[in-house]
Amino acid sequence: MTPQPLPIESSTEMAATPEQVWSVLSDVTRMSEFSPELRKVIRLGRRRGLGEQFVGINRRGPVAWPTTAKVVRWEPGRAIAWHVREPGATWVYEIEPVGEDRSRVTARRVLPAFTTASKLMVPLLGGALGHDAELADGLAATLERIRGVVER
Repeated sequence: MTPQPLPIESSTEMAATPEQVWSVLSDVTRMSEFSPELRKVIRLGRRRGLGEQFVGINRRGPVAWPTTAKVVRWEPGRAIAWHVREPGATWVYEIEPVGEDRSRVTARRVLPAFTTASKLMVPLLGGALGHDAELADGLAATLERIRGVVER
């Protein structure tokens, strides 16, 4: 039986306004600065915001692979999300104010089931559940790196 994707979510408070956090999150090309697995983002076209498309270059150990994504949620100062075609995952980042000049950022992966492409990559990535656990740790690390930038 094929395992189901694990829920992946992380949240952290940042000493920054929602607008300061948004200025970083809204530039998808910067995500490769923060993510342990995403190494490069190439924007496709000039469009920014809802509908923006990009290619992500990922690496885990000796394995590297491209993915294609599209921004599917764009709420300035509040939320951004992009859907990655190959694994069928949507990555969501939500910002909420938690006091004067502070924000809580919650990030999560929405993935109802593994796609065929994911199932084909699973052996190369060391198993689906192992990769999910690594992605969960990576999401927490991503938020910490974003916090480091917005709190400077």
